[in-house]
Amino acid sequence: MFELDPRLSADTYFVGSTALSSVLLMNDARYPWLILVPERQSVTEAFDLLEADQAALWQESMRLGAFMKRHFRADKLNIASLGNQVAQLHIHHIVRFHHDLAWPGPVWGIGVAVPYAEAEAERCLSALREALAHELPLLSPIQS
Repeated sequence: MFELDPRLSADTYFVGSTALSSVLLMNDARYPWLILVPERQSVTEAFDLLEADQAALWQESMRLGAFMKRHFRADKLNIASLGNQVAQLHIHHIVRFHHDLAWPGPVWGIGVAVPYAEAEAERCLSALREALAHELPLLSPIQS
């Protein structure tokens, strides 16, 4: 049975599910930042997935990335799977702007995360769920 890594669970909000993955919102209001986590137990690398799941993850990631770049009018989108802190396979999708705090470097290690206020998180989650459900047939029925 799939279990989300406790650190990912503590640092994110659940947005919805795809056929393969959980979609999470990173609790850092400085950047629009979503994470895909394939719902497969004990997977740390993309090559650990079955080939069909590898293909599905790539398609989900590309569709999510294209949506984010368009939706947030990003200058650039950073997509990364590092796993140095959390071994469970997860893929970061981070919207970048020429004026953001970390530009042009990576977001990691720059400043301190700014958690969403509760009302702001709810507004952001609602907007993301609606936009993803309407613009991409990516999310399955969404849980709140």
